[in-house]
Amino acid sequence: MNTEVVQETPVLPTRTRKRATARNYHCALHEAGASRLTDNELEIVTKALVILENKVLTQRKTFSSPSLFKAWATLQYGFLEREVFGLVFVDKRHRYIAHQQLFTGTLDGASVHPREILRSVLEYNAAAVMMIHVHPSGIAEPSQADELITQRVKEMLALVDVRVLDHVIVAKTQIVSLAERGLI
Repeated sequence: MNTEVVQETPVLPTRTRKRATARNYHCALHEAGASRLTDNELEIVTKALVILENKVLTQRKTFSSPSLFKAWATLQYGFLEREVFGLVFVDKRHRYIAHQQLFTGTLDGASVHPREILRSVLEYNAAAVMMIHVHPSGIAEPSQADELITQRVKEMLALVDVRVLDHVIVAKTQIVSLAERGLI
């Protein structure tokens, strides 16, 4: 049994951690037709997300349970009306480093490019990632394409010793974890 004492690791230097700004959320939140929210509501939600990321998550908090991650994912993605694919970057102890929305699609699909995923993972020096995307249809069931991209990304990142911890699909208030279904 390992009885090693784990000390709190200091926050990474700012060169490896980007501070959240409203710009981080602009692509998915502010595109015409991307959300069911009014402009005023979008402004409030954007400010709330920036505060959440800067005040809570960047203090190296851990997604200590699947339910915590699911609640965060629902807040981030639940109101979007287009397919959006993002990554949550974590260190080896599963502490939050950053979040990035990488691909925005249409009502029924988004092109996900593994090369761009790898670029972002290396930029944040992440030990692991959690993939997340929207099914604006309101049906959170993973498609065959969802399962295929999950496996492709998992295999690609394994080559550089980065783990895929989960891939969650958000459909309004429904959320499905591929890890909980044994697909990761």
